[in-house]
Amino acid sequence: MNKNKQFLSDFRYKDFLAYSVETREFWEHHTFESDSAEQEASLRASHFRSVAFKKLLISYTAGVEFVALQPLLEELISLYEVRQQKLAISEQIVDISPLAIDTWLDQYEECIQVVSLCVLLHRTDLLKRFIRLIDNSGYKGQDALYEDLLCKVVEDREDIDEWFHDVYTPLIQAIYADDRQEAADLLATYCEQWYGAFTHAPWYDSHLDGDEGSYVGYWAFEAAAIAFLYGIDDSRVDHMVYPRDLVEYARNR
Repeated sequence: MNKNKQFLSDFRYKDFLAYSVETREFWEHHTFESDSAEQEASLRASHFRSVAFKKLLISYTAGVEFVALQPLLEELISLYEVRQQKLAISEQIVDISPLAIDTWLDQYEECIQVVSLCVLLHRTDLLKRFIRLIDNSGYKGQDALYEDLLCKVVEDREDIDEWFHDVYTPLIQAIYADDRQEAADLLATYCEQWYGAFTHAPWYDSHLDGDEGSYVGYWAFEAAAIAFLYGIDDSRVDHMVYPRDLVEYARNR
C-alpha cells in the first residue's frame, strides 16, 4: 500500500471523484468572476487543469492500476494545452507558459511532477506535448533538473549548471555524484527534506483537515524519475513521498 494512502479515506477519494464531475457540470452553466471574456476563459481553463492534476495524484495515492492512470495523464496534458492557449489570449503573450516555474516553487514542482510521470509511465508522446509548452515560453536551457529529466528521453536538450530552486540541489547532485553510495545517500536526503520545503504550497499539511480537506497525496515523482533514468540505488529510500512502485514499473517495462 502507498504510504500516503494512510491519510486518504475511501470517502475522501470517492468524494473527490464526484466533485470532479460536479464541478464540470456546474461551470457549464456558470461563469467565473472576471474582467473580460478572455480572462474568464483563462480562469476556467486553469480550474479544470487543476482538477485534472489533483485527480491524477489522488488516483495514484488511492492505488489505482497504472493502466488507469494513462487516460488521466492524457486528459491532463490536453488541459495544459487549453490552459496555455486561453492564458496567451488573456495576457496577450503568444508563448506564455502555463506554469511560472522560475517564480513559484509549487508550480515548478507541478511541472516536474508531470514530466516525471510521463517518464515513469513511458509516455514520451505526452511528454513532448507538455514540454513544448514550457520550452516555447523560454524555459528551455534554464534549469538543470528540468534538462536532466529530459535529456535521456528526448533529443536536443541542453547541459546547464544552474537551477531555479535550492530545494532540488541534493537531487541534482545525486545525478553527478562520484560514486553509487553518495548518489544513493543524496537521493535519500532529497526525499527526507522534500515535504518541509513546501510549507508555502497550497497543499501543505492538507491531510490534517481529514475528509473535509483538499488532500490528494504528497509525491516526489521527480526523485523516482531520476533514480530510474540514472540507475541510482534506491533500495534504502523508505520515505513516504517516494513512489517506489512507479520506479519498479518503469524499470520492468
